[in-house]
Formats: sequence, structure tokens, C-alpha cells
Amino acid sequence: MQPPISPTLRAWYRWKSLRLPWRRKFLVGLDLQGNTYWEFRIAGDRSAEGRWRRIVQYPRKTHYGDVKVPPAWHQWLRNTRADPPSIEEQAADVARQERMKVLAAQADARWAAKASLTEPAPQAPGQTLGQPLPALGRDMADGTGSEKLSGRVPKENTGQTAEEPNNGGREDTWRKMQREATQVKGPDPWKKGAPTAHGETWQPKAWQPTPKR
Repeated sequence: MQPPISPTLRAWYRWKSLRLPWRRKFLVGLDLQGNTYWEFRIAGDRSAEGRWRRIVQYPRKTHYGDVKVPPAWHQWLRNTRADPPSIEEQAADVARQERMKVLAAQADARWAAKASLTEPAPQAPGQTLGQPLPALGRDMADGTGSEKLSGRVPKENTGQTAEEPNNGGREDTWRKMQREATQVKGPDPWKKGAPTAHGETWQPKAWQPTPKR
């Protein structure tokens, strides 16, 4: 909210905003925090003739870290906006920001009220999840607990034993393999490519010193 302005200060602002021919600095406007915005020309700068520079001046009692420039005045200071914002426009922008904060808080409250997908759904009183398990004590009492868990019914012992496998086939196969191994095989085809020259068959020998004469 804009701080109250005394009649004397208001008259001084109006006087400084008049664009008189001999002036090099004019008041353009002010924001809701009490900062004033000016246009001026540098004296003796011929290269910048006709170009107005823009600056913001804040009250002397305000600390540097407490200076806040509205976005609309930021655009004007950087020459991205030609006309300065009015007081009514700045007040409407502040009201819009407050309204957005309220709507965002309401949206967050609605989202928090919805049930999360990762949380289990609420159950009715007495309702249980999954299939009910049989009573362990009752099954053990009638002797059918282990049978139900395994899903098998014990068979009667008929007194029959498994017959031992016949090992005669294995012995015959082993003898046949021995006979095939002892048979004389044909010529080895790899011997045809064996080295035959003297240099290829030479192998180094251990050193033997010659006896003294």
C-alpha cells in the first residue's frame, strides 16, 4: 500500500514533473513503496543528445536490501516499456497477486483432501483383507492339519519295494567302448603337415663342455 503523502510533498512532486525547457531531470512517477522514478540527461554528453536516461530513487531511510521495484517499473527502467505504470495499475497488479495466492491455497487444500493412490482404501468395520486361514488348533486336534497344508493324502503301505535297475546294459556298453578304443585306427591326417626339413625338426640341446687336451 502506498504510504500517505503530505500536501507539501505532493505539490513538490507536481512541480518536478513539469517538463520545462531548462530542466534536465523530470519526475515520471512513483510506486506503492514510495520510490520515485526520474528521467534525466547527462550534461555535456553530446553523443547521447536526445536520449533520456532512467533511474529510481528510494527514501534515504530505506535500507538497500529493503528496496523492491515492481515488475512494471523494472520494464520501464530497462526501456522495454514506453509509458510508466500508473498508481491504479500497480494497485490492480497487487490485488491480482493476492487473489492468485488465495486460489493457490484453495487448490492445495482440495488436492490434500483427495485420497492418495498409494494409500489403501478405507475398510468397513470387521472387514478383513485376503482369504481367511483355517484354525490351526482344530486341524491339529483332528490330525488333518499337515495334510491340508501339503495338499496330499497319505497312501497305504502296500509292502512293495522298488525293483533294482538292471546293470547289464551298462556293462555291455562299457565293454563296447573299450573294444572300439583298442581297435587299430587309420593313418593320422595331421601327420601329413608335419615338418620334415632339417631346420624345422631341429631342437636345441643342453650345453656340453669339451674336455681339455
